[in-house]
Amino acid sequence: MSVWKRIACNPEAKQSMIQYYDEKGLADVRVCLAPWIEERIILVQLGNGNLMKFKINEICTSVTQTSAVDLYAHLRNGLQRELQLLDQMPQYPYMAGVGVNGSTSASMIGGNSTVVMPAMHTPTIHGTGNGSSYSGDALYAAHNHIHNLNLSITRVFTELQQFRASYETFHGCFNTYNQRKAVMSSQELQTTDLQLKEQCTILASSRNNILHDLRRIITEYDSIQETVINELKNWQHNQALAGNGAPFRDNLDDIQRCIELLVETVGKILDIVNILQPLRIDNNDDMSELITHVRSAQQLLVLSSFIVEKQPPQVMKTNTRFAAAVRWLIGPQLGISVNNPSVECIILSEAQAQRHSAQRTMSEASTSTPASSGEIVNNIGTMEYNSQTRVFSASFRTMQLKKIKRAEKKGTESVMDEKFALLFYTSVIVNDYRIRVWTLSLPVVVIVHGNQEPQSWATITWDNAFSDIVREPFQVPERVSWSQLALALNTKFESSTGHEKLFRHNGIAGGDHKDYITWAQFCKEPLPDRTFTFWDWFFAIMKLTKDHLLSLWKAGLIVGFINKRKADELLRVSPPGTFLLRFSDSELGGITVGLVNDQNSVLMLSPWTARDLNIRCLADRIHDIDALRCVYPSNRQRDDAFGEFYTQRMDETTRRDGYVTNTIKAHVPAIENNLSGTPQHQIQSPHSQDVTMESSAVCNNITTEDLDMLINGANFNIADVNWEMY
Repeated sequence: MSVWKRIACNPEAKQSMIQYYDEKGLADVRVCLAPWIEERIILVQLGNGNLMKFKINEICTSVTQTSAVDLYAHLRNGLQRELQLLDQMPQYPYMAGVGVNGSTSASMIGGNSTVVMPAMHTPTIHGTGNGSSYSGDALYAAHNHIHNLNLSITRVFTELQQFRASYETFHGCFNTYNQRKAVMSSQELQTTDLQLKEQCTILASSRNNILHDLRRIITEYDSIQETVINELKNWQHNQALAGNGAPFRDNLDDIQRCIELLVETVGKILDIVNILQPLRIDNNDDMSELITHVRSAQQLLVLSSFIVEKQPPQVMKTNTRFAAAVRWLIGPQLGISVNNPSVECIILSEAQAQRHSAQRTMSEASTSTPASSGEIVNNIGTMEYNSQTRVFSASFRTMQLKKIKRAEKKGTESVMDEKFALLFYTSVIVNDYRIRVWTLSLPVVVIVHGNQEPQSWATITWDNAFSDIVREPFQVPERVSWSQLALALNTKFESSTGHEKLFRHNGIAGGDHKDYITWAQFCKEPLPDRTFTFWDWFFAIMKLTKDHLLSLWKAGLIVGFINKRKADELLRVSPPGTFLLRFSDSELGGITVGLVNDQNSVLMLSPWTARDLNIRCLADRIHDIDALRCVYPSNRQRDDAFGEFYTQRMDETTRRDGYVTNTIKAHVPAIENNLSGTPQHQIQSPHSQDVTMESSAVCNNITTEDLDMLINGANFNIADVNWEMY
C-alpha cells in the first residue's frame, strides 16, 4: 500500500497533510500523482480519460506559480512528514474495528476434539522470494482475504448448524422407525422407508456441499497463511541483511496482526471440522485426513511465529555481556501469555544446528535440556505480555558466554570460520497438551581475542549477504557474482562510515556482470604480491575511515579508492601544489598523499596509518606541509577546504604552569629541500575556487577487467586496479 493510501486511512492525518500541500497548491498533485511522487521516476498513466487530462491541466496551471526547486523541496518535506505521521499512527489502521478474541478458546489448538500437538518442527515455505523488504500490499491483501474468509466460515457454520439439526431429527425418526417397524404394516414400512431414504439423500447432499465449501476455505486459508509466513521469512532475511548494515524497516507488528487473525481463523475451521466429523451418513465419510491437515497448518503457524526479535552480537567474545530477545507473534491468543512461560538459551555448533533442524522435532517425551556447545550464564528469561503493545516476548539482557566447545578443524579452517547459533526454546501447555517450540538465532562466530574480529566479520558478512531465506544451517554459496559482492561491500562500507556508497549505483554493483568471486578469494587467499587478503585490505580501510577520517570523507576531501597509477595520471595534468588523498594499496589501513611539486613532478608520500593519525590528525598533517595548496578534485584552496578540521592551537607560547608549548608536525625533507629559498605563493586554479563537489565523496568502481586479474591471479595487485572515477 502506498504511503498516501495509508495516510488517507486516518482522516486526521489526511486533513493535516492536505493543508500542508495546499500551501503551494500541491494538494491535487499529491493525491493524483501519488505513485509518481513516491517512486520518483514512474509517470502516471493518463489513459483516454478527458476528466483526468483536464485535472492534470488544472494542476499544471496551479504549480507554475511556484519555482521547480521550491516545489521539489515542498513535496520532499511533505513525504518526510507523512512518514513521521505513519510512525506515530497505530499499526495497521485499516484493521480498526476488527475484533480479535484475546481469551483462550476451545477452538484453538484442537477445538473441541482431543488433539496432541506434534513436537516442534522447523517451518518451511514454498518459494523463498528474493529477500526484498516489507510489502505492505501483501499484508493488506492478506488481511482482506482473512476478513472475506471469515465471512465464508460464518456462512458455512450457519449451514452446519442447520445440517446438524436436520441430522439429529433424521436420527430421531430413524430410531423411532427401528423401534416400531415390528408392529408396522408393510405399506407403512414401505412409505417410511422411502421417506427416510429421501431424507438421507438430502442430508448427504447437504453434507457434501458443506464439505466442498470447507475444502475451498481450507485451500484459501493455506494460501493466506503461506503469504503471511513468507512475509515473516522475508522479515527474518532482512534482519540478516541489516546485520551487514542494510536499512531495515520493522513491520513485525503488522505481521503479528495477521498471524493473530490466522490463529483465530484456523481455530474456527478446526471447530467446523470437528463438528462435521461425527455427523456421518455412511462409513466412507471419514475426515481424519482433513483434520490432520488443518492441525498441521495450525501447528506450523503457531511454531513459525516464535522468533528472535533482537539478535545477539554475531561476533561474540567470550566473557563479554550481550543481549537478545525472543517474541511469540501469537500475542494473547491461546491463553499462553497468562502463565508467563520461561525461555532457555543454549549455544549449538553448526553440526548440532543441522541435526536439530533435520529432526524437525523437540521430543515431547524428553524433558532434558538439549546438548550445548558451551556455557552461557543468565540464559533463562520469562515471557511477558504487554497488553498495550500486544507484544509477547522475553528479553535476555546480561547473558555471557563463559566457555565454548569447538569442533575439530579440517584443512585451513580456523576458529573465525566456525559458526554457532543460539537456540531459544520453551515448553507450554495448551488445552491440557504440552507443546515445545524453539528458534535459532542468526549464525555467530565466537572469539576470545580482538585480533580475531576482522576475519570473523568476513564470515558473518558473507553469511548475512548470501544465505538463502530457507536453508540447512548454515549453508552459503562457495562463490557469488561480483555484482552481488559489490552490493554487500556498498552496504557494509556505508553502514560503517554512515555516509556515501563505495560503488556507483549504475556501475558494476547494479550491472549484469557475470564474474564470480569465491569465498577463498574474498578472505582466504593473499592478493598477488601482497601478504594480506582482499577482506583484510577492505576491513582495514573501513576501520581507518570510521575511526579517523569520517569527517573528511563526508566533506568529500578524500578521493579514497584510486590506485597509484591513476592518481599519477590525474596529477600530471594538474597545476603545482595540487594534491589528493587516496587509500594505500600496499599498507593495510593506510592513507597517502599524492601531490604535484613546484617542479611539476608527481610525488607520493609514504602512507599514514591509524598509529600515525592517533599522534596527529590528518587535517593537521595536511596543514603542516606547505607544498599542499589545492585539493583535488574540487580545486579548493587547502585552508579553505580543511580549515574547519584543523586542531585549535593556543596562541601563547608559555602556559600558565610555566611550560613552553610544543607540538609535533609532519616533515617531508624531500619536499622542503626543494622549497628552500623559494618564495611561497598561491597557485591560481584554472577553475573557479568556489566550485563545490557534486557528491559528498568521490565514488569509485572496479572494472570487469580488473576482476579478471583478481580471479586469474595474473600479476594482480591493488595498485593495478583501474578504479573508474566519477
